[in-house]
Amino acid sequence: MRGRTVWVGTSWKMTKTLGEARAWVDTVVTGLTASARAAAPAGVQPFVLPAHTALASVRDLLGPASPLLLGAQNAHQGPEGAGTGEVSMRMVADAGAELVELGHSERRASFGETDATVALKVRAALDAGLRPLVCVGEPGPVRDAGEEIGFVAAQVAAALAPVRPEERGRVLLAYEPVWAIGEHGRRPETAEVAPVLAEVARLGGGGSDGERPLVLYGGSVDQGNAAALLEDPSTDGLFVGRAAWEPEGFLGLLAIAASVASAARP
Repeated sequence: MRGRTVWVGTSWKMTKTLGEARAWVDTVVTGLTASARAAAPAGVQPFVLPAHTALASVRDLLGPASPLLLGAQNAHQGPEGAGTGEVSMRMVADAGAELVELGHSERRASFGETDATVALKVRAALDAGLRPLVCVGEPGPVRDAGEEIGFVAAQVAAALAPVRPEERGRVLLAYEPVWAIGEHGRRPETAEVAPVLAEVARLGGGGSDGERPLVLYGGSVDQGNAAALLEDPSTDGLFVGRAAWEPEGFLGLLAIAASVASAARP
C-alpha cells in the first residue's frame, strides 16, 4: 500500500432506476464538496459501476472533471452486430465507461462464462481503451477443501494470458471469494483472505517497468472491516457491494480509505 493510490469502488449490480442513480450521484458529489474535497479524498481513487441503463446519465451528472471513474458491469467480447441484448466494449466506452467489470462469479455461474470467455473480454476491453476489472474467487466447497489458492491462481493466469507486459498496469484484479459475497455471504477474517491476495499480487508481477495489476478485495466489505482489509500489504483497494449502495456508506468508505492512504505515506 505504501506510496500507492487506494482504489474504492462499488457495483450497483441490478439496482437503481435513473432517478435513484441521480440521487446517489447528487449526494456523493455534495458530500465531497462539503468536505472541501472537490476532487477526491487525498490518495484515493473512487469509482462506480451503474447498470447499463444509467451509465450515460451518471456520466452526464458527474461531468468531465469528476474524480469518480465510471465503469460498466459487463460488455461483450465480440465485434458489434448480431448479439441481441448485449453491448460491445466500444458502446460502453461511448456511454462514459473508463473501466469494465469482467468475470464476476454471477456471470460465471448464471451465464456460463468461462476463464476462456473472460480472457477474450480482457483483450477486447484493452483494445477498446478500457481498464479491465477482472473478478476472481473460489466457491465455498473449494475453500473447504483447502484448494483456494490453486483455483484463484488458474483464474488469474487465464485472465492475464492475453495481456502484454506493458499493459499489466491497466488491469485490476478483484479477489472476491464467492462464499463472502452477496446478501448471505460470510464476513471473512483478514487472515483468511491475505494468502490469496498475496498470490494474486505475485501472479500479477512481470509487467514492464515494474507495472503490475492493481489488486482489490471484495466480499462482505463494510466500514467495520475496511481499514483492516486495506492494511493488507497486497491490497490496493476495495470493491464494495451493498455497503456502498447508499451514498453515505460510500462516502464513509472513502473517508476510511483516505485515512489509510495518509498513514501509508512516508
